[in-house]
Amino acid sequence: MTKSAEEFESHRPRLFGLAYRMLGSAAEAEDVVQDAYLRWSGADPDRVERPGAWLATVVTRLCLNRLTSARARREEYPGPWLPEPLVTDDAALGPPESAERREAVSMALLVLLERLTPAERAVYVLREAFAYSHREIAGAVGVSEANSRQLHRRASARVASAGPLSGPRDERRHRELVDAFAAAARDGDLAALEKVLADDVTWVGDGGGVVRSGLRPLVGRAKVLRFLAGVLPRRQGGVRFERAEVNGAAALVAWSGPALVTVASFTVRDGLVATVHSTVNPDKLAYAERQLSHPGGLAGSHR
Repeated sequence: MTKSAEEFESHRPRLFGLAYRMLGSAAEAEDVVQDAYLRWSGADPDRVERPGAWLATVVTRLCLNRLTSARARREEYPGPWLPEPLVTDDAALGPPESAERREAVSMALLVLLERLTPAERAVYVLREAFAYSHREIAGAVGVSEANSRQLHRRASARVASAGPLSGPRDERRHRELVDAFAAAARDGDLAALEKVLADDVTWVGDGGGVVRSGLRPLVGRAKVLRFLAGVLPRRQGGVRFERAEVNGAAALVAWSGPALVTVASFTVRDGLVATVHSTVNPDKLAYAERQLSHPGGLAGSHR
C-alpha cells in the first residue's frame, strides 16, 4: 500500500461516519467514500496541507449532490422512509466516539434530519457530530462563515421543535426493554408487549413496498398491538430474535435462517418504549446483515 493510500485509509472510518450521517444510507456512504478515494488518488498529496479537512470537504460536497436528488426519490417512496440501520458496536463510525457523538447517529435523530435542507443537514452534522468550527464548515459546505452560523441556528431550531427524542439516557433500562420486547415477540405474548409500550407509542415501519409494514405511522398502544397481532404469527416460525447495538443503542434484530428480516430501533421515555422504527425493507437491511455476519470487518470499506 502506498503512503498516499495509507493516509486515506487512516481517515476512512471518519469519512464513512460523516457520509452516513449526511445520507442516512450505509450503502451510499460507502460509495461516497470510494468516490472520495478516487479523487484523492488523482490529487497531488504534496499540495494538500490538511488531508483530513480536504477529504471532509470532498465527502461533504459529494453528499450534498446526492441529497439534492434523494429528496425527490424519497417523496415517491411507498410508506415511511427510514435510514438504513447501522450496527455500531464495532469500528463502523470511527474512533473516538463519545456518548454524545454516538447519540448523533441515533435513528430518531436521523429521521428528524430528513426535515432539513441539504445545506442545513451538512452544517448540523459537521458541527454537532464532529465539532467542526464554523470557519471549517463554511469551507466544506461552500458558504460564508456567517451563513454557516445561520444555517446551524435554523437546523438546531427545527430539530429542537420536535421535542426531546427520548428521556434521560438509561442504557440498562433500554436493554431490558429490548430483551422484554424480543421475548414477547418470540412467544407472541401481546399482554407482555402491552406492558413495555407507552400509551402514546408510535410505530414507524419501512417496508419499501416489498414487506408489509404500514403505509403510515401508527400512534397509540392499541393500534400498535393490533398491528403486531397481525404480523407476529407470520414471523414466529423459524424466526430468531436477538439484541444488537444499532445506531448507538440497543435494538432488536430478527433472523429467518441466515437472512436478516427486521431491525427495530427504540426510543425510551419514562421507562417505556415511546417510538419504534422498524426496518423490514430487505434492501435496507443488506449492510447491517453483512456487519452482523462479519463483525468488525466492514468499517466503511467498499463492497
